[in-house]
Order: sequence, then C-alpha cells, then structure tokens
Amino acid sequence: MILKIKKVLTSDLIKVFSFTGLSTLIKLITSYITVKVVASVIGPAGVALVGQLQNFTAIFTTIGAGGINNGVVKYVSEYKDDESELKKYLKNGFKLTTFFSVISGFFLIILSIYLSKWILFEEKYYYLFLFFGFSLILLSLNNFFLSVLNGFKEFKVFVIISIFTNIVSLLFTIVLVWLYNLQGALIAVVTYQSIILFITLFCLKEKKWFSKELWGDWDKTVIKKYLSFSLMALVTAMTVPVSQLLIRGYIIKEFSISEAGFWEGINRISAMYLMFVTTSFSVYYLPKLAEIKDDRLLRQEIFKTYKIITPIIFITLLLIFLLKDLVINILFTKEFYPMKELFLWQLIGDFFKILSWLLAFIMVAKSMTKMYITTEIVFSVLLVLLSYYFINQKGIIGATQSYCLNYVIYFGTMILIFKNKLFIIA
Repeated sequence: MILKIKKVLTSDLIKVFSFTGLSTLIKLITSYITVKVVASVIGPAGVALVGQLQNFTAIFTTIGAGGINNGVVKYVSEYKDDESELKKYLKNGFKLTTFFSVISGFFLIILSIYLSKWILFEEKYYYLFLFFGFSLILLSLNNFFLSVLNGFKEFKVFVIISIFTNIVSLLFTIVLVWLYNLQGALIAVVTYQSIILFITLFCLKEKKWFSKELWGDWDKTVIKKYLSFSLMALVTAMTVPVSQLLIRGYIIKEFSISEAGFWEGINRISAMYLMFVTTSFSVYYLPKLAEIKDDRLLRQEIFKTYKIITPIIFITLLLIFLLKDLVINILFTKEFYPMKELFLWQLIGDFFKILSWLLAFIMVAKSMTKMYITTEIVFSVLLVLLSYYFINQKGIIGATQSYCLNYVIYFGTMILIFKNKLFIIA
C-alpha cells in the first residue's frame, strides 16, 4: 500500500500538478482580485460585462493563433529527436501564427465600433477592440512559443512564464481598475497577455531550437496537418464562448443583466478550479497521449490519470459546495447571495466535464478531426437548446441544470466513442 502511494506521488502527473500549483495559485489570486474589484464597484452587471468581453477575446485568441497550438504541442513532441522534421514544423507553425494574427488583428481594428456595440452593447468601448487588434500578434506568438515548450516537456520554464503572466495580469488589473474602475478591468482583459511575449523571449534565448531560423518556405504537407488542428481549435473557439454569449444574452433578455451576473459568477468559480485541471492536462496529458502509439499503453495512461484525478476533483467540489456561503463572501459581495441555488447542478456538471475531458483529449492528440468537430458542435448546440428550455421552465437555475445534463450526456458519448480503447480484452 505504501509503495503504491509512493508510486502515485512520484508520478509525472503529480510532478506536473506540483509544478503548476504555484502558477495556478497566483492565477487564482489574480482572478479573485479581478472578480472582487469588479463585483464591488459595479456589481453583478459589471461581472456580466467583463464575461462578455472575455468570451470574445477567447474566440480571437484562438483565431489569432491559427488554432494550431495543440498541433504544435503534438508535432514537437513527436519530432523533438528528428531535427530535420522538427525544423519544418517550427518554421511553418511560426509563419501560420504570424499570418493568422495579422489578418485577425486587422479585422478587429476595422470593425471595432461594430464589435463594441454587439459585444458590450455600447459603441463607447470601441478602443478596447483597437487595443486587442494591435496586440494580437504579440499574444499569438507568445502562445506559439509556449506550445513549443510544452511539446518539449519543459515544464519548469513553462510554469515560470505562466507565473510571470499571472503577476503581470495582477498588476495590470490593480493599476487599471484603480485608475479607471470597470473600464480599467476591461482594458486589462485585452492587453496584459501581449506583454508576456518579451518575458518569454528572454526565457527562450538560450534554447537550442529557438536559435534556429524560424522563417522559411511553406511546406504543404505540414500546413495540411496543422490546418486539421486549426479546424478543431477554431470550432472550439466558435462553439464554447459563443454558446456562453448566447446563454448570457438570453438571460439578460428574459430576466436582467444582474441575473446574468449571477450566472457569470458561478461560471467564474468553475473557471478557477477548472484552470488547475486544464493547465496540468495541457502541459502533461496532451503530449503524453500524442507520443503513445500502443492502445494498451494508452489505456493504462487514461486509467492511471482517472485514479489520480477523480478523488481529488470529487473532494474539491464537495468542499466548494459545503462552503458555498464562504466562497461567495470571499470572491464576491452580498449582492451575489442569490447564486447559492446554482452551485449543486454546476458542480455536478463540472465533475462530469472533467471526466469527459480525459477522453476528449484523445481526439486532439490523435488528430481525430471529424469526430472532434462533430461532438463540439453537437454538444454546444445541445447546451444552448437545453439552456433555453430549462431557463424558460425553471428560471436562472435552469442554466446550470442544462449544463449538468449536457456534460452527463457528453461523458456517456465519450465512453461509447472510445470503448474499444478503454475495454481491451486481455
């Protein structure tokens, strides 16, 4: 028994969780201050508005990178020992990122007034989209280099940069909110990440691969492989945030922006602990799955991860539910007490969401493009339809009930898709 516990504690996954622990803690503090300040100054309506902008920036962060970041992780992980092939993927990945970010940034600048009115309901916020458009190339290149580090499994450097990112975010949030209140919080959302490129470049200057030429001729074969990942990432970018925009907009229309703020608040709480899971999965789990070729080894890795993750997540979510009053007091204000009724269904949904991700990552790691795109679109549409129905029937709590039901069905679907890999007959 002691040997088993020792083996778990010394596993790569636990090491990655340890590496990312401090980074995640700082990110949690940053997120807490952002939410707390906006909630205190503007209330639920302000939280809803920041949520709108963050959903939009999430879409264009993916589009600006060409959607190839997971592809970069996969192919760097696969070809890290083959210098010739590695060079092809680095050069073409760099060029694709530059191309998509310039085009996307130009689009944001040209349509800034229209986007401000559509996303934030007023034209006066157009300058936010100008800032975002000009800085998008810096943000996109930073994410490209981080993906390369991830592919090389350079966890420590990756986490150091993540920590600096969180610290810069914290400083931006404090200073800008202090100076400009809600507008400052909105400016921080669209600007802070672009500054991190310079920190990343400093950390990479000694890396052998970074010293190589990153610009070269287009390779059609490599581009085609990358574009399959673009399709997967862009579908995700256009489904998850868009579905949230639609649901939030529906709540505002049928109830009020304050009610939408309560729903945004419970999503923020979810995002804080899901951030820890997604960071660790992206840093460790994706490249690990990408390099495994044998189905039996893949099955072992999946079940090992389930054994480690499931009890940790269950205990964490149970504690959050039992301490929900304290959580609301710490993160928000008394105005947000109506959120309490949303916790149960949201937390159950998050539990099944995490279990689903462990299988869904296989589709990304193994370039299962059609299946990935199909499931993303189907379940995003299903979430919106279920939300509309349950909100009409039950009010705002219906938004969390539909979320829970959607991910229970999604988890069952993932098991059916991968049953041959999960249940191998000895």
